[in-house]
Amino acid sequence: MQISGAQMVIEALIAEGVDTVFGYPGGAIMNVYDEIYKQKSFQHILTRHEQAAVHAAEGYAKASGKVGVAMITSGPGFTNAVTGLADAYMDSIPLVVISGQVPMSLIGTDAFQEIDAVGISRSCTKHNYLVTDAHDLPRILKEAFYIASSGRPGPVHVDIPKDVTAQIAEFNYAIELNLETYKPHTKGNPRQIKKAMEAIAKAKRPLFYVETFMARGTLSYDDELLISMLGMHGSYAANMAMSETDLVIGLGARFDDRVTGKLSEFAKNAGVIHVDIDPASISKLVKADYPIVGDVKNVVKEMLESIALVNPSRYESWRETIKNFDELHPLTYHEDSQRLKPQWVIQRVGELLGDSANISTDVGQHQMWAAQFYPFTRPRQWVSSGGLGTMGFGFPAAMGVKVASPDKISINFTGDGSILMNVQELMTAVEKKIPVINIILNNNYLGMVRQWQTLFYNKRHSETDLSHQPDFVKLAEAFGGIGYRVETKEQFDAALRDAVERNIVTFIDVVVERLENVMPMVPAGGSLFNMMLLERGEKK
Repeated sequence: MQISGAQMVIEALIAEGVDTVFGYPGGAIMNVYDEIYKQKSFQHILTRHEQAAVHAAEGYAKASGKVGVAMITSGPGFTNAVTGLADAYMDSIPLVVISGQVPMSLIGTDAFQEIDAVGISRSCTKHNYLVTDAHDLPRILKEAFYIASSGRPGPVHVDIPKDVTAQIAEFNYAIELNLETYKPHTKGNPRQIKKAMEAIAKAKRPLFYVETFMARGTLSYDDELLISMLGMHGSYAANMAMSETDLVIGLGARFDDRVTGKLSEFAKNAGVIHVDIDPASISKLVKADYPIVGDVKNVVKEMLESIALVNPSRYESWRETIKNFDELHPLTYHEDSQRLKPQWVIQRVGELLGDSANISTDVGQHQMWAAQFYPFTRPRQWVSSGGLGTMGFGFPAAMGVKVASPDKISINFTGDGSILMNVQELMTAVEKKIPVINIILNNNYLGMVRQWQTLFYNKRHSETDLSHQPDFVKLAEAFGGIGYRVETKEQFDAALRDAVERNIVTFIDVVVERLENVMPMVPAGGSLFNMMLLERGEKK
C-alpha cells in the first residue's frame, strides 16, 4: 500500500507488537506525531525530558524483555537523548530510538535545530541509520528491531528527515531480512564446549561468574550456591573465592574493570572459560583459555549434555572454604540508635515487599547498598545503570518498569543528588498515573564521591556537600504526588505502607547517616583480595 513515511513508522511499530512509546515531540518529528494522534494501537507516554524518555524505554525493556521504543525530535531533542543511548549501549539494552531530522535539502546548512545525529550516535549505538528515502523505511525499521534484539542486544538509532516522513511510498513489512555482515552466533562450538566441560571435571576449585552487579536476581538471594556479587563493592567471600579459584566459568559477563580490579592479579592461578554471544567481549580484558561464542542459554544446555563428566562431591571442601570466607566477613553494617542506616532501609523494603517489588536505582552509594542488601528472587527484578553509571536514570527507568510490569510495585532507590537530575518526571508519573515509589536515601552529600574524597583525598570534600536542598515533600506535592519525611523506623514503615496503599507517585525522604561508607571496597586498580572492610563490631 502507498502511505507516507510517517504512517510507515506507525505501521512498523504496530507490526512489531509495540504497546508503549516514550517520547517528546518537536518540529522535525511532527509528521509522525500527527499519525500517533490518529492511531489507537499503542500508548504514547509524554516524558518531560528526552533523556528521561530513553531511560524509561530502557526500564521497560529490562523489565519486559521486549525492545523499548523512544521517539524524539532533532537538534537539542536528540542531544538530550544521547545519555540514554550511551547508557543502553554500555548495558546491552535493546532499544529503537527514532529521531526527527531537518529536511534533506537543509542537512549540512546549519539549519534550525540541525545536528549530525548519526555522527553523534555512531559511537554509542549498536547500529544507526539516516533514512534518505521513504522506500527504504520499512526495511530499515524492520532491521532496527531485529538488530536491537538479536545477538548482544543494544540500542539502534533511526534518524528520519522531515521531508522523508512526508514522502509517499510503498509499504511492505513482509520483506525478508538479508544482513550479510550481521550473523550472530547463537550456538557454541561443540569441540570448545567439550574441552570446557573436561576442564570443569578436572578443576578442584571451579567458580561460576554469573551473579554480576547487573545480574542480581539471576539466582535467588537464598540459593545455597550464591556467594553474592563480585568486584569493587562485592562480598568478601565472592572476591576471595575469585582470588583462589582454579577455573573461572564466565557466562555472559564481560569482565569489566569494576569486577576484575588489578588485571595481573585477577584469578591469576585459574583457567578461564568465557561464554558470550559477542565475540568482541571474549578475551577483551581477561584472556579466555576456553572461548565459546554463543547464546548462554544454548551453550549451557549443550554443556549439560556432558554433565556426567562432573563429580559434584569433589567440590565439597571448596564449598566449605567459601562458607568460611562468608562467615569471616559477611555483608553487614553497624546500626545506630540515633539515625537510620541506609542498609536497614533497603533490607526493610525487602522484608515488607520482597518479590512483589521491582527495584530500580539511580547511581551512587544507594545503588551499591541496594545491590548488596535487597533480597532479589528472580530475573528482571533489578534495574540499574551499570556501565555508564548515569545519575538521573532511576526515576524514569522505574516508570518504564512499572508500565512493563503493572502488577508489581515499582521502587526507585535514589539519593538526594540523583533524584534532582530528572525530577521533572514527577509530572509524567502524575499525568499518566505511574505510581513509582522513590525512596530518597538522604545524606546531604553526593555520597559516593564524598566517600572517595574521604578515603583517598584526605577528606577534602570538594563540592559534594548538599546541605542546601529543596523540601522533597512539598516538591512531590507541588506536582500532584505525595511526600513523606521520615527519621525513624516506625515512620518509615508507616510511610511505605501508606505509599503502597495510595498507589500514586511518591517521594519518601529518608534522613540517613551522613558519613556511611559502602563496604567492602576494592580501591580502583587494586587486587580483589586487598579489600577495605567494615571495622569490627556487632550488628545490633
